[in-house]
Amino acid sequence: MDKELKRIITVLTGICILFISLVVYLSYFQIFKAESVKMNSYNKRLWINEEKILRGSIIERNGKILAYSEKDGESYKRFYNHGNLYSHIIGYSYREYGKAGLELEYNNALLNVSDSTTLNELKNIVIPNTEGNTLKLTIDHHLQEYSRKLLNGKKGSIVAMNPITGEVYAMVSLPDFNPSTLKENWNNIVEDENSPLLNRATSGLYTPGSTFKVITTIAAIETTDLDREYECTGSTIIDGYELKDYNGKAHGKLNLEDALVKSCNTYFAEKGVLIGKDKLGEVADRFMVNKKIPFDIPVAKSTFPYKENIGKTDIAASSIGQGKILMTPLNMALIASGIANKGDIVRPVLVKEIISPEGKVIKNNQPQIISRGADIFTANEVKNMMVEGVKRGTSKNASIKNIRVAGKTGTAENTSGKAHAWFIGFAPADNPKIAVAVALEEDGTTGGQTAAPIARNIMIEALNTIK
Repeated sequence: MDKELKRIITVLTGICILFISLVVYLSYFQIFKAESVKMNSYNKRLWINEEKILRGSIIERNGKILAYSEKDGESYKRFYNHGNLYSHIIGYSYREYGKAGLELEYNNALLNVSDSTTLNELKNIVIPNTEGNTLKLTIDHHLQEYSRKLLNGKKGSIVAMNPITGEVYAMVSLPDFNPSTLKENWNNIVEDENSPLLNRATSGLYTPGSTFKVITTIAAIETTDLDREYECTGSTIIDGYELKDYNGKAHGKLNLEDALVKSCNTYFAEKGVLIGKDKLGEVADRFMVNKKIPFDIPVAKSTFPYKENIGKTDIAASSIGQGKILMTPLNMALIASGIANKGDIVRPVLVKEIISPEGKVIKNNQPQIISRGADIFTANEVKNMMVEGVKRGTSKNASIKNIRVAGKTGTAENTSGKAHAWFIGFAPADNPKIAVAVALEEDGTTGGQTAAPIARNIMIEALNTIK
């Protein structure tokens, strides 16, 4: 009898363990994984309402239609105007290949349906919607088109935005693809070694080079006991490692402003070691490095692993934007915007309004400060240094006649052997209307040679055309 009772207890214990494991697993799935499963582009539940609802249109800030749907037999067909131009912003929506971009992130809004709960699904059955909402973007079609032409077939990205409101006027990533012909070209697209599906503006992680010296400059200003004077001989030895200035050029006597204007590597490397990794990391974090940037489409985290056990050579390399630092172009645009906006970083925005089928604005994205990068005095000091960089330094190819421009170039070494060319900046410096980040992937040139002139032209065009 005792053996029989032990067997029953063993079986019951096993069943209880299995039952508890199932409850724990389902609870974990519901709490931590439900959202990712719900938003997965291959989730067939996303397509349930597609059959009966005219998917909403997507328009740019001036009302130009970028994407729309029409009845095609028993279902609806999606049309993408302007070929490749908005492939990384709007993305695509295909039953065979899922969804991406705004088509995925704003799927419910475009279908005019509520989140998938039992109550909402019953409501949709009783009072079904037949037409989705329209997305009105902050993008300016002319500037988007103009920016893509300036990239001229190069690999890389351009982000142009209003530093005060956070509105993104242009966001280009090359190589790109044509969402209208995705079915026909899918295999070629996914097999392309240049990764045309990758949105380099939001998910491209690049060594930032000297553009990161803006962060080091802020850290230097905030380190009140730091001696800002320096004698540059063209090279320095840090912990046994020789670090050189560009072409080994000696800059002579420098203060902090001169060092940023001339982009002196040895100055920032030596001062960065004195400042220390924790202070550098703290400032970087305030400018959204190592943090999730809230945006209308997914953004990869920029990274500066300063909390790891890194030595003096790593700190020196990080201080000049080399080593283990990786940044997205969007994050670099936010750094420029934060300095332009007196130290406040505003949430970047792609979707300006959601408009109902009846023409009513049901959601309006207002400016929202997401971080305080620096105080107003520090931001103003760095702004003036960046203005001097355009006047007489490495950023002079970004200068605009009769307009004060603030900017910083970057030439970033990487494992490919071909440097990334960078520029970040804004204009007018004292009343900023446009902030720009240009990243040319493996371009093999300097930021001053190639990225700065592109940024200058975008700033001119934006100031002349965007109201």
